[in-house]
Amino acid sequence: MKKGILLAIGGVILLAGCDVGNKPAATVPATPKWKGQPYRIAFDKPAAKPDASGLAIPAVKFTANPDALERRATLVVRFDNSSAKNPSGAPMVNKMIMGPVDIRGEEGMLPADYMTAASKGLAGILGAYHMNGKVKISVALARSSLTNQAGDNEVDQKRLSDWLDGEVAFKNPHPKG
Repeated sequence: MKKGILLAIGGVILLAGCDVGNKPAATVPATPKWKGQPYRIAFDKPAAKPDASGLAIPAVKFTANPDALERRATLVVRFDNSSAKNPSGAPMVNKMIMGPVDIRGEEGMLPADYMTAASKGLAGILGAYHMNGKVKISVALARSSLTNQAGDNEVDQKRLSDWLDGEVAFKNPHPKG
């Protein structure tokens, strides 16, 4: 009889502790590990002096969301053209879109020769506008499918990173007035 009572009490305690399926599912959503654009970028230390083109864009370092890695990306450089001279009256540009470059892994830097080409390209545009001195720039990574004539909307739709603001010193090696 004692065994029967103990068994019954143990069964009631066991059943009381097992609330089978009556609890609602958790309602707190899991927060994603990575927020924002798939890539985060930062400038490395600026170059000590401009190269022969007249300026040097600092190297761009990246960190990627491991769940959204890309194999290729394009560098977009916007610049402040408010001090530009435009004697021809032609439409002025305020951004330069580089060709695609291979990027690998979750962390790294854009290749040095790619950044040199970006510096030369930007120097050519700034020189054509007869600019000199400090120039505000913003850079971003975009999908490699971005064309070099893309408008602002297409750039925003294909961006892989937020815009990174900076400043470069431009000394026009061929000033023309």
